[in-house]
Amino acid sequence: MTTSSSIRPFTVRTTPQSALDELRRRVAAAVWPEAETVSDTSQGVQLATIQKLARYWAKEHDWRKCEAKLKALPHFASEIDGLEIHFIHVRSKHANALPVIVTHGWPGSFIEQLKIIDPLTNPTAQGGITPPGLLGIHTNMPATIPAEIARALGAGEPTPAGLSWDEKYAYEQLDDFYKHGLGYAQEMAGRPQTLYAIADSPVGLAAWILDHDIRSYKMIARVFDGQPEGLTRDDVLDNITLYWLTNTAVSSARLYWENKLNFFAPKNVQLPAAISVFPDEIYAAPRSWAEKAYPKLIHFNRLDKGGHFAAWEQPKYFVDELRTAFRSLRT
Repeated sequence: MTTSSSIRPFTVRTTPQSALDELRRRVAAAVWPEAETVSDTSQGVQLATIQKLARYWAKEHDWRKCEAKLKALPHFASEIDGLEIHFIHVRSKHANALPVIVTHGWPGSFIEQLKIIDPLTNPTAQGGITPPGLLGIHTNMPATIPAEIARALGAGEPTPAGLSWDEKYAYEQLDDFYKHGLGYAQEMAGRPQTLYAIADSPVGLAAWILDHDIRSYKMIARVFDGQPEGLTRDDVLDNITLYWLTNTAVSSARLYWENKLNFFAPKNVQLPAAISVFPDEIYAAPRSWAEKAYPKLIHFNRLDKGGHFAAWEQPKYFVDELRTAFRSLRT
């Protein structure tokens, strides 16, 4: 990996009103297919859900509110392997605060992390000294499967005998994900440049992003049905609008093309690791599997609510977990 040591300020520019007008025009002009022929989600994003999203996007969503939040934060850019990497760096007000790198996957963005910035940078308790190097990691998606379980899943075998209840539940979740939830990842891993449609159609982009995982999709569908959830309609559309206005639908898809590892690859990670298991994640990692992949496990906890986008959906739970995890490293 080649990197440039130059880190420079990045300015979030005001989006031209013409770009927002064109976005609304494109959303309003969407050509709709016929509705799905089933009453459930088995054929994908349902027509009623995406039409509710489009109506709100075209008539009520206000990008300027999100833009103002972004402008209030310090943005920077650097270069890694020839690609410009844009990031937010907010410093704590406390001396010697522990530095934390918070990363996201697809189809997230730094918008997914905005709710946790203030709680993490303005804690009520003073921090301790900062050690050099990487102290440890915290994840809500440990992505670890024992080799024998991975082989069984790859072969499409029924649930193996001898699993504990949480291992059996995780196996069944993963079996469903492998059979029904990997389509987007396979296309982006194999042919990301073919996805011109999601760069040309905002509604197409929205549907592609909504179909990331079934539990997140169902939660978002409830949001657009008017039910209160961890995310709001504006939360969802702020993220999708960022992808649209920055024209990063296809370039972000290359994340899967660049990644040459198995989806669930971590093995024998020697760093101290903390794991938070949210119930609506793609799969609920059992502690037994986590301990095999992360032998220096310092924290493992199952939460009552939240899914794949935990910091976005349940920021208080996420911040509490992060603090608990790294507090244990300092004792």
